[in-house]
Amino acid sequence: MKLSVLDQSTASNNRPQSAAIRESIELAQHCDRLGYHRYWVSEHHNSNSIVGTAPEVLMAAIAATTGRIRIGSAGVMLPHYSALKVAEQFRVLEGIAPGRIDLGVGRAPGSDRLTSMALNPYSNAADEFPQQVIDLHAWLAGVPLQEGHPYRAIKAHPTGPTRPELWILGSSDYGAQLAAHFGLPYAFAYFFTDGRGTEQALELYRKNYRPSVDHPKPQATICVWALAADTEEEAWRLLKTRELWRIGFERGLRTPLVSPEEAAAYPYTDADLAVVERLRKKAFVGTGRQVADKLNELAGRLELDELVVVTWTFDPAPRHRSYELLAREFGLV
Repeated sequence: MKLSVLDQSTASNNRPQSAAIRESIELAQHCDRLGYHRYWVSEHHNSNSIVGTAPEVLMAAIAATTGRIRIGSAGVMLPHYSALKVAEQFRVLEGIAPGRIDLGVGRAPGSDRLTSMALNPYSNAADEFPQQVIDLHAWLAGVPLQEGHPYRAIKAHPTGPTRPELWILGSSDYGAQLAAHFGLPYAFAYFFTDGRGTEQALELYRKNYRPSVDHPKPQATICVWALAADTEEEAWRLLKTRELWRIGFERGLRTPLVSPEEAAAYPYTDADLAVVERLRKKAFVGTGRQVADKLNELAGRLELDELVVVTWTFDPAPRHRSYELLAREFGLV
């Protein structure tokens, strides 16, 4: 089983948001040493919770300070940008870390509607996503765009002997079908939906997959929120941070993470407690062995040979420890 990481650069209360970016770099170096397969960083905008707004910039710092782990975006929200510019950015990253770069792209805005308009005022940008993927793939591969394309003569530089691996990200059937159509790897955001729709998306992807030169067989993974600690009691205590964040999220708030103690003191309503209870029932939380058993069961049921794990904690140290415990249980090298 391959184990990978999604890092969302979460901000914590009473600490500058810039600290979250430095913590992402430190965690990437830690997971590189632990033997994780990939380290992906996300793109979100106008959020006080998740402050990684420029994955391509953060990836450059990680690429320059790690030596083995694959580095990727999960993802670049392609409708905000020019496909050519994204291809150029990731070809530069490939030059920094040859053979280690993943480019995960998504259609979702990663923000609210107003922020999306500020990023790209073209209101129908998401409708162009399939064509953007076609153009992006060609520029990354260094092959001409289709006959008659207005930009056919343009190349993305710098070129080199290796190129980034393109992934389609999604949390619905749309991304699964698109990835299958283009013969590209696919990652489903299990933690977005608490697992809803996962089986259907993976089935659609595998059933409709059209083999490509680079990927003759379907290649799928899912991203799961998980938290391990030295004791089960400690793991559930640390989860209180995310529980309170989830209550705010349900109300449309995007606030910094608070400590488990502050979360425990919050005056929850009955409706809030119902949300927390639903979260706990599906949570991958416990000791390293307990979480690993749950993850292995999930991977086996979905016929996956790789999982991507995202973990939030108020302080960096418990997050580092969680990844250490899982690395030990999965026998990473």
